[in-house]
Amino acid sequence: MGASRKKSERVSQVEGKLSSTSTKKHRESHQKFLFDGQEVTQFQARLYQLCKLVPTGKVTTYGAMAKALGSAARAVGQGMRRNPFAPEVPCHRVIAADLSLGGFSGSWGHDTPNVQRKITILQKEGVVINNLKVSAECVLEADDLREILSSLKPGG
Repeated sequence: MGASRKKSERVSQVEGKLSSTSTKKHRESHQKFLFDGQEVTQFQARLYQLCKLVPTGKVTTYGAMAKALGSAARAVGQGMRRNPFAPEVPCHRVIAADLSLGGFSGSWGHDTPNVQRKITILQKEGVVINNLKVSAECVLEADDLREILSSLKPGG
């Protein structure tokens, strides 16, 4: 057997292993779980559970949630946008990294009716908003979220 054929076989074996690994990860990430009686992905179940832990009067950012979950801020944003459990899963308590309000119910921009509703809800909950930005004392960072999560684990 020639050297180039052996190399080709090794490359095929490695590609096959990578393909089966990525396929397995893809399958696992799209497995369905029950959350409040509704089927969601594993990521959504973790995301919504974490969001439910953000207390009244506090907010967190898409980025902080992403860090706490080992994910990406955009994935958190999409999950919040698709949240079928509001207000039990209080997605209105998730804001942009610059402490601006971010979006709400698929709308973006402080002058939209949905974001105006987000402002009203947050202010009723005691969140301080000045010049369309949330006061830093109301914000939970990734470490705060991790601490809340660890306190829920047995022996945490």
